[in-house]
Amino acid sequence: MSQYGKAEYWEERYTRDPEPFDWYQRFAGIKDLVQACFTPESKLLNVGAGNSRLSEEMFDEGYQNITNIDISHVVTKAMQEKYKDKGPNFKYLHMDARAMEFEDGSFDGAIDKGTLDAILCGESSSSNAQKVIQEVHRVLGPKGVYLAISYGLPEHRLQYFEKPEYDWNVIVKQVHKPTISTSIAITNEDKDAPNAHYIYICTKGQQKGVKQ
Repeated sequence: MSQYGKAEYWEERYTRDPEPFDWYQRFAGIKDLVQACFTPESKLLNVGAGNSRLSEEMFDEGYQNITNIDISHVVTKAMQEKYKDKGPNFKYLHMDARAMEFEDGSFDGAIDKGTLDAILCGESSSSNAQKVIQEVHRVLGPKGVYLAISYGLPEHRLQYFEKPEYDWNVIVKQVHKPTISTSIAITNEDKDAPNAHYIYICTKGQQKGVKQ
């Protein structure tokens, strides 16, 4: 589905279908990992938030300092209106994850639920994926954590996180797909692990290595 890597696709999709949609997992499916990585006081970035309920559900659990970015003007405007009463620290911004407008070290953590996978479906996929990871690394502070939820097996994804210019310590966790899932197989890679998603927990400034 190469159109998943195009901004135009998402503008059209969110115009046509504004109903909330969650890729891969709801918050309940990754709650334990989120709580292990972040505190309610953490300043968090949701990369490619779309109209997922993830940030709303995290807000209800006490994570109320969340900046959500998306490349779609349509969904960003809709989410700004929907959540306008959540307070100043819960915000939606139109932004390209490949060239974020934040200062270095702005966040304690970042969550990416399917965004990297979508980018890997588009043109110049490897280059664009690397730009996103580089930007996430830049905007995280010392010991910041990047939580990337993916259908991609470690042999398909670790190459993007293990570049020598990064100092990630990567831990890979596997979680079961929901019984009734809104997950969509973006490419045939998904068929390699039809009952699981992989969560890449990348901690900045830690001793390099990969644990599973």
